[in-house]
Amino acid sequence: MNNSGDRLKTLLQECGLTPSDFAAQRNVTPQHVNNWFKRGIPLARLDEIADLFCVYRHWLRSGEGPKHPSPILRPGLPQPETAPPGHGGRQICVDFHRLLDGQLISDPERHLLVSAQALETLGILPENAICLDMPDANMAPLIPIGAALAIDRSLTRVVDGQTYALMHEGRLRVHSLSLNHNGTLCLHSHDRRNYAVERYTPAQRHAQGMQVLGWVFWWSWFSRQRPA
Repeated sequence: MNNSGDRLKTLLQECGLTPSDFAAQRNVTPQHVNNWFKRGIPLARLDEIADLFCVYRHWLRSGEGPKHPSPILRPGLPQPETAPPGHGGRQICVDFHRLLDGQLISDPERHLLVSAQALETLGILPENAICLDMPDANMAPLIPIGAALAIDRSLTRVVDGQTYALMHEGRLRVHSLSLNHNGTLCLHSHDRRNYAVERYTPAQRHAQGMQVLGWVFWWSWFSRQRPA
């Protein structure tokens, strides 16, 4: 694919949309869409089109980087279905943290046993790992509300498509993130139907006290009720 117009054409095919239907939805003429196919999507409409198809702006424009937010479990991590965090070998006790008056504090009564080998594989120092409860439903069904999360506090640099925990106006949030060329931070949810992409400029992040707490490197969910 040579330009964003080629990627747009493919997205329409994946969604079963004709160019004329797409033109009608966007309130443009079919000729406009044909021009986008040939010359690329106008920069002023990249964010709009990226949101519409739930893809990253950077991928749509350049074809580089992740297309959609990627699953957060990676090779080398213990998978919840096959190997719990403390499966085999030396185990590290990672404390859960909870939010109190806008601050994360350790909960001495809750912890998670994590394989030391898994942390070493990911380059995570035990003192940089904490556990949290998934605060909202925006990442469902990938990460259900209440799921246990393990966070690497040392990795706060935004890598497109990775999932992070954030503090925002005293509230804990979990999103996949991407960073636009102008420094605008985009918050993506897995539940794209009910949660729109949010964008925050550096000035807005500063004013609203937004802080990236760390990278979500593991999650798990134990069902609380047996089906009837």
